Amino acid sequence: MTSANLAGIGRVGVVGCGLMGSGVAEICARAGLKTLVHEVDPESVAAGRTRIESSLDRAVQRGKIADKARTDALALLTFTASLDDFADLDLVIEAVPEREELKKDIFRSLDRVLTKPDAVIATNTSSIPVVKLATVTSRPSMVIGLHFFNPVPTLRLVELIPSVLTDETTRQRTHAFATEVLGRHVVHAKDRSGFIVNSLLIPYITAAIRMYESGFASAEDIDAGMVMGCAHPMGPLALADHIGLDTTLAIAESLYQEHRQPLYAPPPLLARMVEAGHLGRKTGRGFHQH
Repeated sequence: MTSANLAGIGRVGVVGCGLMGSGVAEICARAGLKTLVHEVDPESVAAGRTRIESSLDRAVQRGKIADKARTDALALLTFTASLDDFADLDLVIEAVPEREELKKDIFRSLDRVLTKPDAVIATNTSSIPVVKLATVTSRPSMVIGLHFFNPVPTLRLVELIPSVLTDETTRQRTHAFATEVLGRHVVHAKDRSGFIVNSLLIPYITAAIRMYESGFASAEDIDAGMVMGCAHPMGPLALADHIGLDTTLAIAESLYQEHRQPLYAPPPLLARMVEAGHLGRKTGRGFHQH
């Protein structure tokens, strides 16, 4: 029996082919799964396909995978601009931007089009409580959080987050999918905003932003302090640029909305930078120039 059969998942869909969605689609295809990828229009579909092809090319160049594995993965990927094509899938992973209403709209649409009674809908949300998305569907017991980390093909961690409405079979199938099929290391989190990693990470990043905002130290010195003094691979402000300042802000706002604790409140400077379009690596400018 194959790992895919252990999970009962053969065909997978990924909604969104940006930074996170393209990584999730890539690892599904590299695991031998037929993977259908959705983007909103033909231009976004083309951009998503190029993003995955480029990632696979880099993996070949670095000796991470063989050229045949790249070819095989691409053959398993199909792209669409219509969610109606998702009807017969076993599992769909939503990976659209971190906006609650947008995600709810996607979940309503998936609930309408999915025909298999045991089809699982997973969200890659980094901060929104899963139950908020589950309750807009007619199948809340089949909804679960499956939070990957960027870059998805490289980082093996995934947070598994059942809501209070997720049934045990869904949790077990999704756990088997993540571990046995995708080869990820799963950590289990309760369904509260931020889960494990971002509940710890975002206050660290926002503390660094407040330090910079107050003029206490330069961005370069703050980052150098944590890299050279604490052996972190990347400083907190460089990490915020890597995550995306818009995503960092959205997570901080979600955390603060749920917990109402000062350490989760987003600093004003972060909001101003997002309003200015300085989002980090994705725009070429954040706390550092890229």
